[in-house]
Amino acid sequence: MRLRGVRGSRNIEDRRRVTGGGRARIGGVGLLIVLAVGYFAGIDVTPLLQQGLPQESAAPRELSAEEERASEFTSRVLATTEAVWGQVFPQQVGRPYEPPVLVLFSGQTASPCGGASGATGPFYCPADEKAYLDTEFFATLSRQLGASGDFAAAYVIAHEVAHHVQNELGILGQVNQRRQVVGQTEANALTVRLELQADCLSGVWARNVDGLLEPGDLEEALNAARMIGDDHLQRRAGQVPQPHSFTHGTSEQRARWFARGYQTGDINACDTFGARSL
Repeated sequence: MRLRGVRGSRNIEDRRRVTGGGRARIGGVGLLIVLAVGYFAGIDVTPLLQQGLPQESAAPRELSAEEERASEFTSRVLATTEAVWGQVFPQQVGRPYEPPVLVLFSGQTASPCGGASGATGPFYCPADEKAYLDTEFFATLSRQLGASGDFAAAYVIAHEVAHHVQNELGILGQVNQRRQVVGQTEANALTVRLELQADCLSGVWARNVDGLLEPGDLEEALNAARMIGDDHLQRRAGQVPQPHSFTHGTSEQRARWFARGYQTGDINACDTFGARSL
């Protein structure tokens, strides 16, 4: 991805120089996205999120050169999402777009949606309208999940911002209300539609940064979508895929909905909730 010359975003909150994020209880609107992204990394973090994280000392530390590069990359990618949605939102929705703050943390942190560690993967908290990212996840994505390349990492950032777009549209609140009154299987099915819509919205972003793409970038994003499909992650964990437990969609679905957003560039084409078949 050609990011040279792209000015970084100012909407970055960097907590990596201080260890320890305090203790926070998960609840309400935050549960929807945090637990969903917990499985994103193929790890069951429900007990951790319910209990909160232990308080650690706020000891300052120096950032490595690799961490600094990750911060710069994240800031520039975030800036592209601000430019894209700042244009697309008024055109297609008819009102201004308010961008989220992206929190960079190392190891663990706290949010109004609960405490989280790097093992949970990136997440979005509707309660404070912030996305949270431990940049070490980029290495996990590449080395453990088999999704390498800078555009694969950019897709992860765009996906979390897409959850903010859903929040701006009022979709997150509606889905969370519905999840409270249905059984677990139906709640999972609603979350799948939510995540596939975020993949599609990520594709809308990708279409609008087409001029920054390099050969192979699009395939990197599609491969990342495939590598984090529920069926692939369950097989990777030595399990037989259990569709009733899916919370993000299959590899094929995730790649297809990302491609749909890229091909159309249209928010309305991302209506996974109105789609008869996913």
